[in-house]
Amino acid sequence: MIIMTQRTVSASWLKNLCDMFVAEGVNVDSLLKEFGLRAKDLQDSDARYPSDYVGHLWDAAVLQTGNRHLGLRRELCDRYGGLHQVGFAMMACPTLLDALKILQNYLPVVSEEVSLSLEQDTDGCWVLLSLAKHHYAFRTRIEFSFLTTLMLCTWITRSNIVPLAQEWTFAAPADGSPYQQAFGCPQTFDQPENRILISREVLNAELPTVSATVCELHQNVLKEQMARMGFASIQYRVYTEILRSLRYGEPRLGEIADAMHMSDRTLQRKLKQEGLTYQDVLDQTRQELAEQYLANSSLSLMEVSQLLGFLDLSNFYRAAKRWFGLPPGKYRNQLGQQTIV
Repeated sequence: MIIMTQRTVSASWLKNLCDMFVAEGVNVDSLLKEFGLRAKDLQDSDARYPSDYVGHLWDAAVLQTGNRHLGLRRELCDRYGGLHQVGFAMMACPTLLDALKILQNYLPVVSEEVSLSLEQDTDGCWVLLSLAKHHYAFRTRIEFSFLTTLMLCTWITRSNIVPLAQEWTFAAPADGSPYQQAFGCPQTFDQPENRILISREVLNAELPTVSATVCELHQNVLKEQMARMGFASIQYRVYTEILRSLRYGEPRLGEIADAMHMSDRTLQRKLKQEGLTYQDVLDQTRQELAEQYLANSSLSLMEVSQLLGFLDLSNFYRAAKRWFGLPPGKYRNQLGQQTIV
């Protein structure tokens, strides 16, 4: 079975998150102590820590404060949502759409547990965010992630961006005012994806700080960081291509090889050099997506199966029992007991 390297998060982002928690009244020192860390340990900008720390910190912070919408304030996301090198590269892009593509490509430098994808729409572009693992405060964390992304776009464009629409996978809350205050756009719940729609006009307007030279400089640094983290590996590149295409049906080896501009045989050989097969990476990608989709109660098991590219439901059931030790329905119930509603 595939052995995935442990995902990590930058110390800089972990520090930003802890500073935001402090601003929300969280006793961060006691939370960090559980990981054998002190606040001053996060001062080393080159250090990285397991991504699991972030999920545990969110869970503990929400439980400690009882604040269901922890961090869902524009001023907090504006102040503590900076992405350092990635943000500077985004600022120098020609347009916001170009900047979001930079964020999509280099987000792992900040956190390897969060992924961003872009889907074109007649009115603009949907920005989708997902987390690799579901946990107790998943909903609170994904809210903060979206607002942080929106405030980052506002900072880059030097304008107040009001999205056209926003969709959430979770059920509608009794009080929707926190969402309206934070995002200022129509909110829809019980949807297949967590995503936000930005207009084409906003996406294509020239950024005030555009500089091709500066953008290239920052991207070169980011590429070096990605390579040091192992993202130059064939495993990561195949994983990324599968992640982008799986919702449209199971991608075949040849399709992924074509997308990577190499032959089937070359791709197989390169994966073998890393001790992997194409099926290994496909299976791991499906497993991670299955956890996200099963946490969304608005999706039927048949819909989840189709989103994962399975030809029939029985194949999905067998895969779920292999991944989670439970049939998908029982695993969904288990996730529901662990998540804030």
